[in-house]
Amino acid sequence: MVIKVFLASSSGSTAIKKKQQDVVGFLEALKVDYTQLDIACNEDNRMWMRQNVPEDRKPTNGIPLPPQIFNEESYCGDYDTFFDAKEDNSVYSFLGLPPPPGSKEAEKADKADIVENGTHAEETNTVGNLDDLIEVPVEERNGNTHREEEKLQQVADEEEEAQDGEEEEITEEETADKEETAEDETPMEEEEAVEEADEVTEYIQAHAEEEEGQEEEDLQSEEEEEAEVQEDEEEDLEETQEEEAE
Repeated sequence: MVIKVFLASSSGSTAIKKKQQDVVGFLEALKVDYTQLDIACNEDNRMWMRQNVPEDRKPTNGIPLPPQIFNEESYCGDYDTFFDAKEDNSVYSFLGLPPPPGSKEAEKADKADIVENGTHAEETNTVGNLDDLIEVPVEERNGNTHREEEKLQQVADEEEEAQDGEEEEITEEETADKEETAEDETPMEEEEAVEEADEVTEYIQAHAEEEEGQEEEDLQSEEEEEAEVQEDEEEDLEETQEEEAE
């Protein structure tokens, strides 16, 4: 499955550029394979995107704006739905991809499975315990014939116990091997999950700092424009006063 991100490389809107960078940067941080399709330089890409965005997901004017995200031919959503999925730690579900082991989304799925399986286990145990409630009557045996049968039964029981002991030993050895294998795999998965979380955190922090810097630049530009307008007004006022004085 290939994730397709429809972008506009030459968009004049700063907001659209930021949204496109946010989507692409986050996918790269998650190491998700994706393809960028430019609608500014390729009319086929533009028409395909507009035709395949569902009608109920299009804006009022009927023209969807980039970024738009697809999984092959299936529509995933626009920037707003992508952002909501990112905040809810459900990006992989949004993209239609299985979450990797160790991710927050995978942990949520595991917890849901545990709750579901636990409920089924309780029901199974309840049904299974009915057999334990049935009492099997024991007949009294008298005479030499009964004693011989009891001895034979005792020998058979001892053989079964010996066989069960051997099977338990084999089972314990297999369980120990599985536990050792699981212990070896778990640290690797945890390290990968930690690295992935660190990369995502670094990207989010960098993006937040970039937005703060842009806001400061915009505020400074507005203040400079206001100062220039005020200076122009003062100069016009001085010229008017000089003309009136003459």
